[in-house]
Amino acid sequence: MLIEAVLGDITTQDVDVIVNAANSSLLGGGGVDGAIHAAAGPGLLAACHELRATTLPDGLPVGDAVVTPGFDLTARWVIHTVGPNRHRGETDPVLLSSCFARPLELAVGLDAASIAFPAVSAGVYGWAVEDVARIAVGTVRVWQEGTEAGWTPGHPRPHGIEVVRFVLFSQNALDAFRSELDRA
Repeated sequence: MLIEAVLGDITTQDVDVIVNAANSSLLGGGGVDGAIHAAAGPGLLAACHELRATTLPDGLPVGDAVVTPGFDLTARWVIHTVGPNRHRGETDPVLLSSCFARPLELAVGLDAASIAFPAVSAGVYGWAVEDVARIAVGTVRVWQEGTEAGWTPGHPRPHGIEVVRFVLFSQNALDAFRSELDRA
């Protein structure tokens, strides 16, 4: 499995799944969330309204994730996850880790081969990008090791995900993620 970090716009990535750093309302917002909603078109907001009216009347809990179609995006699916907000006292790294692990689990259920993540909780949610990079990369590596235990080269991978891409919004974020990826 290739794990990489790139500078760019997550909404234009040619992947099966993009992960949205959503708020618990799922009804759009600023930053990555606003960009994904804008690029996906009105179908995404309608799908999120439907989730709120049915399975998530209280919103999506911090650390959890839910799938919608990608609508006008190149990606077939959007997996929304709610990162912990340090400004609200949500400082548990386990919650942040779950924002990377849960989307991977859901992507496997979609039979996805590629997934793109933003730096969930970095920026307006107050987490230092270096902490997000360490937790994100570490979570993906632990998930990869756990799902590939017993995998024999030459046989299909047990999960089907071939590419995990971190799509970063700034050079500083890219440097933080690349630094973590360079660690053995």
